[in-house]
Amino acid sequence: MDMIRIHSGKLRAIGYDASKRILRVELEDGRTLEHLNVGESLWRNLKNASAQWSYYRDNIEDEFTVNRVSNKAPSGKNPLDDLFGPT
Repeated sequence: MDMIRIHSGKLRAIGYDASKRILRVELEDGRTLEHLNVGESLWRNLKNASAQWSYYRDNIEDEFTVNRVSNKAPSGKNPLDDLFGPT
C-alpha cells in the first residue's frame, strides 16, 4: 500500500487499499492502524481535506473496526547521537 506522508495533527501518513477497503494511518507516536471496510469516498475526502486530522477524528477514528499493525513508539533517541554525541 502506498502511503502519503502528511503532517496534520497526530497524523504522519495515510494510505488506502481500494480492493480490500483498508485505510492505514501512521500516527506521530509511531503506531500504525488499519481501519476496515472504509469506503473510497471517505478515503478521497480524507486525502483532500484541508484539516485531515479533524476529518479523521470526526469521520473515521471511532467509526470503523481497527487493527493495530504496529505499536512501535519512537525511542526519543536521535540515531545521530551514536555518531556525534548528544547536542
